[in-house]
Amino acid sequence: MNYSVRIKGMSCQHCVMAVKKALSSLDGVTGVEVNLDKGEALINHDAPIDLEEVRKQIEKSGFEVG
Repeated sequence: MNYSVRIKGMSCQHCVMAVKKALSSLDGVTGVEVNLDKGEALINHDAPIDLEEVRKQIEKSGFEVG
């Protein structure tokens, strides 16, 4: 299964890696692709994921869901 989320505030590859690391730590996540140009992350998962936790991880990394 896939879930796409828009992310505001990313400006470099360091931002991409921070978001990827944060989202990869969530239970059920099997992969994360972050597109800097589109400002979004595609989260691959094999179990239901808590969307509130997704938001929290993005904000914890210093960015905003949007």
